[in-house]
Amino acid sequence: MTLEEAIREYQEDGYEVTHVVESVCGECGEKSFHVQMTEDQALRRTCLGCGLAEFIADSEEHWQDDDAEECECTCGGEEFAAALGSSCRPDGEVRWLTVGLRCLKCGLCGVYEDWKIDYMPSRHLIQQA
Repeated sequence: MTLEEAIREYQEDGYEVTHVVESVCGECGEKSFHVQMTEDQALRRTCLGCGLAEFIADSEEHWQDDDAEECECTCGGEEFAAALGSSCRPDGEVRWLTVGLRCLKCGLCGVYEDWKIDYMPSRHLIQQA
């Protein structure tokens, strides 16, 4: 199963995933990351190529350093490819976000976090993988 397939298959509250965008480092274009997440549904990815840390979607608004934990695969791997799935309303505004990770050690794909978006405008979040 690909990362996009895993995200599209996971439909929280029955909302169809309408967009899936792969995470790419904004500095060097790398697609491999260490990923941290908090209990407040916030995720930050750190590029394995250049070390740039970037937040996924609106995670910066909810981020707390003292609550952050490294994501880890069941195989023990801590390096991932990442992607952001969005479920949009008919008007194009985002209603739900889903973050999937693919372990670079074993290839296992899965959804690590998802959350509802209850504000507008929210279309800009689609590209913030």
